[in-house]
Amino acid sequence: MAGTLGSRRDSARGITLVEQVMVVAILAILAGIASPSLAGLVRRGRVQSAQMDFLEGLGFARGEAVLLRARVLFCPTRDRVHCSDESRWDSGWLVGVDRDRDNQPDDAPLRVGDGHTRLLIQSSVSRQHVAFLPDGSASGSNLTLVFCTPGGRQEPLGVVVSNSGRVRGSRPRGEKAEACS
Repeated sequence: MAGTLGSRRDSARGITLVEQVMVVAILAILAGIASPSLAGLVRRGRVQSAQMDFLEGLGFARGEAVLLRARVLFCPTRDRVHCSDESRWDSGWLVGVDRDRDNQPDDAPLRVGDGHTRLLIQSSVSRQHVAFLPDGSASGSNLTLVFCTPGGRQEPLGVVVSNSGRVRGSRPRGEKAEACS
């Protein structure tokens, strides 16, 4: 019995302070190595989230145009009530019925999208809105939106709306991608 008790005392040693400090130092080094890639992952996630937000909003606007048999706008907004006449979309967007064709919602917006303030979202200067017609087309509203982080640290993403009303995600190249740098 005495031999058994002695072996328990030998195996019940604790962790020394030096060993604990070494573990913390190794964890700090690993966190420092992983941090830049995690930041890039977060930035990429923001861009993808904004792209999906716009794809969903545009799909909703097109569906409402067909359902209501009316002209429906998808446009940038600053005040969450009116369309703004600018090519920057990072302050938010809205969907609204525009029967009088003045490029402003006739009544309260049908849906409003939040801004993506940490991103740069812009369209070509000539297109500040998309107007879906009752047949689902967007005649005269061919538009490409480019989504990127300021400084162009990530590959930009895009959303394209064709004149037929088709909405799709894209990866901008050339001068459209250069707008982010």
